[in-house]
Amino acid sequence: MHQFSPLNKSHGLQLICDANYDRLLRLAPDLLKMQGQKTASVGGKPSLYISIIDRTRYTLTIELSHFFEHSMGAFSEPALKIRAYLDIKSVEVLCDHYRPQVEHAFRRPGMHREIMEYKWNLNYFLEKWLTHCIHLGYEFEQKESLKALTV
Repeated sequence: MHQFSPLNKSHGLQLICDANYDRLLRLAPDLLKMQGQKTASVGGKPSLYISIIDRTRYTLTIELSHFFEHSMGAFSEPALKIRAYLDIKSVEVLCDHYRPQVEHAFRRPGMHREIMEYKWNLNYFLEKWLTHCIHLGYEFEQKESLKALTV
């Protein structure tokens, strides 16, 4: 699998996290006012779910996932837990259902390179996945002002 890996991964990670905040708001324009769980559908594609897990003054923690139904059962994939930092307009993936949060994955001190790689992989994936979802036309809600213009 080809993967982009910048020389200054810390700076690249910050750029991706900032850009992913904008992508997430394109996917869910009313994210900051959202409550509970919402569904977005595009004909013939798996439903996309977003759930508000926690809300504080400066952060919003969500889960974002596709929901697949199969003859052997139903499952969510990739089930990303994402924290949005509202004051700095940035998001970061905390974990997915396969990988734990970074503080549980790396308990030994001095693993800075491994931690950066771990965070890079999760957030780089989010960048590609959000772009894909936007390209396919998924959207959770339109802003009220946009709805009024299209009616």
